[in-house]
Amino acid sequence: MGCRDVHAATVLAFLSGTASVAGLLAAVLLPNWRQMRLCTFNKNERNVTVYTGLWIKCARFDGSRDCVIYDPQWYTAVDQLDLRVLQFALPLSMLTAVSALFLCLIGMCNTAFVSTVPNAKLAKCLVNSAGCHLVAGLLFLLACAICLTPSIWVIFYNNYLNRKYEPIFSFDISVFIAIASAGGLFFTSIMLFLWYCACKSLPSPFWQPLYSHPPSMHSYASQPYSARSRLSAMDIDIPVVTHAT
Repeated sequence: MGCRDVHAATVLAFLSGTASVAGLLAAVLLPNWRQMRLCTFNKNERNVTVYTGLWIKCARFDGSRDCVIYDPQWYTAVDQLDLRVLQFALPLSMLTAVSALFLCLIGMCNTAFVSTVPNAKLAKCLVNSAGCHLVAGLLFLLACAICLTPSIWVIFYNNYLNRKYEPIFSFDISVFIAIASAGGLFFTSIMLFLWYCACKSLPSPFWQPLYSHPPSMHSYASQPYSARSRLSAMDIDIPVVTHAT
């Protein structure tokens, strides 16, 4: 399959980016960023685990799935700096990744349904599929950095809380989901960059389309009159016709 068709690498990159965005959405909505386990030595009482998310907080007894304390307004009173940063970083990462998916989809549709050789009059107005995939790869890489940095910071901040207070804090599954989604975004950007490098001649400008210009687009116009006027009579070849006797 040629590079002007829908390449398998671009389809795989689009599917990987979609799965990564879905993972980010799950990490944002799940209340499982940090656990705070409160143990009691009273046999008549049960231990309590407080699940802290970006938007809600839930306290459960051991062995129960129902929230004893459910705080849906937790997002307005977050007192942990790493979670406050994640409230802004993860939605921004999702928005960036969705924009990259949209550009990737435009590039795929352009390579699949647009003619290989464009009309000379419309060549400057056509969507550049190579440029779309290149910018999409950069956006995926940016979304990965925005997501990965605060997600890893949660691990170090959790250790800081254990040293400052008591060793009752632990990070939960949402941290792993966010880091895995960031890895998926990085893999998506690498796939798009590999496709671009394999299907694009490197000496050409980055923003040049994949197709070659048709012969009608090349200019074969004669030299201007001012240039021809400076030619001497000796530089002009005049054919001489001789008649054979």
